[in-house]
Amino acid sequence: MMNTVTTISDLRRRIKAWRQTGETVGLVPTMGALHEGHLSLVRHSRAKTMRTCATLFVNPMQFGLGDDLDAYPRDNAEDALKLENEGADLLFQPVAGEIYPSGFATEVSVRGLGDILEGEFRPGFFTGVATVVTKLLLQTLPDIAVFGEKDYQQLLVIRRLVRDLDIPVRIEAVAIVREADGLAMASRNAYLNTTERKIAPVLYGTISQVAENVGRGASPSEQAEWGTEQLLRGGFASVDYVTVRDAETLDEIADASRPARVLAAATLGRARLIDNVAV
Repeated sequence: MMNTVTTISDLRRRIKAWRQTGETVGLVPTMGALHEGHLSLVRHSRAKTMRTCATLFVNPMQFGLGDDLDAYPRDNAEDALKLENEGADLLFQPVAGEIYPSGFATEVSVRGLGDILEGEFRPGFFTGVATVVTKLLLQTLPDIAVFGEKDYQQLLVIRRLVRDLDIPVRIEAVAIVREADGLAMASRNAYLNTTERKIAPVLYGTISQVAENVGRGASPSEQAEWGTEQLLRGGFASVDYVTVRDAETLDEIADASRPARVLAAATLGRARLIDNVAV
């Protein structure tokens, strides 16, 4: 049966008890509104470790001015049930004051990698992500922490901070889980109305075609322009970026001689959708 704790001291006490009996620990950080993509992370952790701790915390630090913090979908009871059904051993569900107590003044910023793409369009976003993930990793000190490839840039930012700060945890990635029509599962998909939901798979179809064309030798910059045009023609209200980048550094590339990734962000109704595919 899954236990729920709300304080860092209780979290550490539970994990210490596991450690004393030689059990390995996996961490699955989430912001709730759980779907099959999140649950695949729990299954990955359970396959790799003896104990799995999931977290449920809507992090205010990664919501900028005008973002949807108050409107962000929440159903804590349903999320807890899903985690328990997947076999999670522990749920850490703190309030904001537990993570950011009065007088909190420290931020973790990953320069360069955290300033481009999502970092450019959502200033401060990756500082919020890096700060809360650093705290969760230090609070739990797991053997592994599991993240999805859907938030690909976030995954790279977290890997960099773990390496730079010498945090003794292995970051493991799990492939994107998609709907039958290709749409990447995401909590913000709940914002789509019926018409928008029919348009949304155009994002995956477009970046998949870009990846295929670049892999065959087409110009990454020309394909990015084509992808942007396709999304706008397909019904998206605006496109923040379609881009082909080095898979490890997110540097712009001239060809696909190294592993590359196509990344995109576009707005459809109330939803800002992001997705990526490997070249």
